[in-house]
Amino acid sequence: PPTPLHSSPLSQTASRRCKVRLCSMHTTVLAVLALALSTEAFSPVRLGARWASPRALQSSSTDEAFGASHTSFYTSETKKESYDSLEDVLAAKCEDKDVSTVLTELLDACAEITEALRSALVTVEGSSNTFGDVQLTVDVIADELMWQTCKKSKVIKVGASEEEPELREVNEDGRYTVCWDPLDGSSIIDNNWAVGTMVGVWDESTGFIGATGRDQVTSVVALYGPRTTVLIKLDDGVYEFTYGAEGQEADWICSRERIQISPDCKIFSPANMRAAQDVEGYKKLLDHYMENRYTLRYSGGLVPDVYQQFTKQQGVFANPTSPASPAKLRLAFEAAPFGLLVEAAGGSTSDGVTGGSVLRLRP
Repeated sequence: PPTPLHSSPLSQTASRRCKVRLCSMHTTVLAVLALALSTEAFSPVRLGARWASPRALQSSSTDEAFGASHTSFYTSETKKESYDSLEDVLAAKCEDKDVSTVLTELLDACAEITEALRSALVTVEGSSNTFGDVQLTVDVIADELMWQTCKKSKVIKVGASEEEPELREVNEDGRYTVCWDPLDGSSIIDNNWAVGTMVGVWDESTGFIGATGRDQVTSVVALYGPRTTVLIKLDDGVYEFTYGAEGQEADWICSRERIQISPDCKIFSPANMRAAQDVEGYKKLLDHYMENRYTLRYSGGLVPDVYQQFTKQQGVFANPTSPASPAKLRLAFEAAPFGLLVEAAGGSTSDGVTGGSVLRLRP
């Protein structure tokens, strides 16, 4: 029978303070996936039965056109004569006007972070956050821009940042609790690689403490690379918006709509591969991917490595841990916001322990 990847229980925190409950909950294995993977799914036996012969995801004519092998997975997007603006899409696809307001405010913050990253030097700030991560100047700048957005908002009531994970009221008349990772990818940004911002939004009807990821009213993930693009969840699915596109009047234009993640997969993004030396199930999974000639696409940044599931419309990301090679994803600031988008696009998530969705976990 298939062997579970890891059977340790979720680690628990002894403190009841809000700042600990917000994101100190580290699962021993927490994976955000585009394909359903239970704890038993980390077995080549089951994977082979399901994906031994996935259908081709690109035609040979496409390969010939690009002069590359079928493993490259070039974009199939074609240029449109016109693109809908963020304002127009929100008017049509977001019934709750307060949700439209908070999304507009958050995308404005992402635009400001984009501009800041273009000129800010990547240097050590001389401080660390609550988790002991060294803060860079760009981390502090991005976090401050997010706080400024919250303080100016009329609909955001409470904010919390991964840099300082304490619930902080910013507007007593507001409605939403907003939790964010202001700039994920500190270890790779000095290479000028893609990094990102992740934001989860909870309504006052559920509150935040005791709520689950599924209680989010929306979430936002921004990717800062050669371009700035943002994924958001709207009433009927996941949409992508691009910032500052040439020749477009609107600051944000809709570049992809109602994104769907394919059930077929030939791209894998394995984080913390060192753990494969300790976790036999993970080693077998990696061997399966290599033996079946899956395409490796991994940068070391959570945002670009999961984001590609939406642009390529396929893929799997996993981040297991082991005592010798610890790893973590923070539920409130990373796993829940991304998990909402993955599942809204037809993909699945797994906590890596029970096989259940990350969206059922409570921060």
